[in-house]
Amino acid sequence: MSLTFHPVPGTIVICDFSTGFAAPEMIKVRPVVIVSPRFRRRADLCTVVPLSTTAPSPAEPYHHLLSVGAYPPAGEKPVWVKCDMLATVALARLDRVKVGRREFATFTMPAADMLAIQRGILCALGLDRLTRHL
Repeated sequence: MSLTFHPVPGTIVICDFSTGFAAPEMIKVRPVVIVSPRFRRRADLCTVVPLSTTAPSPAEPYHHLLSVGAYPPAGEKPVWVKCDMLATVALARLDRVKVGRREFATFTMPAADMLAIQRGILCALGLDRLTRHL
């Protein structure tokens, strides 16, 4: 079942990348964090970055290691945000995180992690150099 609402930036949900994408793009179901606001003329789309328990090798400035507990379903495992894998997807690809047999939830990214993610996105897009003097 897909989301029936547009999540706000910082919301963690599950995204199904398994159809319509091709390797080396993201091609599986994985948690993502919403990074775009709801725009009136594109209410059925949002921009996301994926979360992963696989550490990047090597870690780059566009990767962010989440603070412990930022994504509760991962428990104590380290969780990385891969800001270089930015994607705009339809709400139909998104769902709440399954936390039990029949329980689903959304989670909100801590503010400090969200700021680091935004910086990582700028770096991944090559825009970090433009903002240093601002």
